[in-house]
Amino acid sequence: MNHEQNGAIYDARQLGMPKMLILGLQHMFAMFGATVLVPILVQGYGLPLNIQTTLFFAGFGTLFFHVCSKMKVPAFLGSSFAFLGGFQAMAEMSSGKYATMEPAEKLQYAVGGIVVAGLLYVILAAIIKAVGVKKVMRFLPPVVTGPIIILIGLNLAPSAVSNASTCWWLAIVAMAIIVAANIWGKGMIKIIPILLGVVGSYIVAVIANAFGATVITDAATGATAPLLNFGALEGVSLLGFQPFVTDFSGSVAKFDLTGILVMAPIAIAAMMEHIGDMSAISATVGKNFIEDPGLHRTLIGDGIATSLSALFGGPANTTYGENTGVLVLSRVYDPRVIRLAAVYAIVLSFSPAFAVLVNTIPAAIIGGVSFILYGMISAIGVRNVVENRVDFTNSRNLIIAAIILVCGLGFSGGLTFTIGSAHVTLTSLAIAAIAGIVLNAILPGKDYEFGSDITEGRSGDFGRY
Repeated sequence: MNHEQNGAIYDARQLGMPKMLILGLQHMFAMFGATVLVPILVQGYGLPLNIQTTLFFAGFGTLFFHVCSKMKVPAFLGSSFAFLGGFQAMAEMSSGKYATMEPAEKLQYAVGGIVVAGLLYVILAAIIKAVGVKKVMRFLPPVVTGPIIILIGLNLAPSAVSNASTCWWLAIVAMAIIVAANIWGKGMIKIIPILLGVVGSYIVAVIANAFGATVITDAATGATAPLLNFGALEGVSLLGFQPFVTDFSGSVAKFDLTGILVMAPIAIAAMMEHIGDMSAISATVGKNFIEDPGLHRTLIGDGIATSLSALFGGPANTTYGENTGVLVLSRVYDPRVIRLAAVYAIVLSFSPAFAVLVNTIPAAIIGGVSFILYGMISAIGVRNVVENRVDFTNSRNLIIAAIILVCGLGFSGGLTFTIGSAHVTLTSLAIAAIAGIVLNAILPGKDYEFGSDITEGRSGDFGRY
């Protein structure tokens, strides 16, 4: 297919700067809802992940990724949802030194684990460069990665219900807007359902608050509070630096074995997400980015961007499907437009007032959005299995998937053991990932082969059995 003849634009400069700026703004709106939702959700778990830091490293990470990928790949790196389960596990950690640890310090150990997770991308990239992608992917087939992705969503489900239960009618409003935008929306509306769900339900909340609406703050006593509280906005400056600048020692990552073992295994699912997104972007643009600039380069860009973000107290980054949707809509495939969106994100990160305003979003709205979002994470895992035609009549595949799912759901409190004087905890997801990889390696019949046509347009179809 000749995209040039079908109205695709590979150099946006021909459109002029005003149109480029608007296109960049469009990409920023596409990523915005999901990117700021990650720190909001993590704050709901009890860890003070900062919105300013998140936005800064989403923008900076995107620019770094573009440098690593030779300025060729039109991808935006926003906050990764894959690591939410890890954040929740770290927040609930109560053994060893974590028993009396403050949430801010727990966050530092959590992001320390993400630093290591990002470095795993670099290791995988080096192995791919050395031995080729097909040999590596035999150890990470969809029968392993699919169930792991399913587990990420299922393990998060209770927190969605908990948040939604503070005000069910508002959560349903948020869900209804997202569903309507997804199913009946056209053009840009269909691409930014999360942002529309948050903004639309927030407007409803503002109106309801004016009429005296309340939320439940304590289910046991029936205590209530106003639906919205704008008190935190008083005295907050419009412009200011991120926490890693103003309080470096309180933001920089800390490392221990437990934090690493909680977060690092999630990189397996995140790396598969990356490969899927590269496949989808390649199909959209009509260029095989897995070959040029190469999967090893895009993995290095994503991995180091993730490690840099986490090192200074931010979340993991990942390539965003929302922005791929904007590419499809606009047919402007110039990476320069994505880089403009990255600059917008960095500019927004210098506003403490904006971050505080985002934090006024009621928990019920977050619950409503998460209701769909966490389910969609699991559904992506199902799609990964289905599109790759994993044969569950094969006993080998059935056993691997079964043990992964039971480990992920059964070890709800994780597994704690002692090495010397240190208490080490493996979360359910870490146990499931280790079990899946080991079983896939030792059981006979590894018949998965990576490498189907990237331009087929099926983002989950990376290979065949």
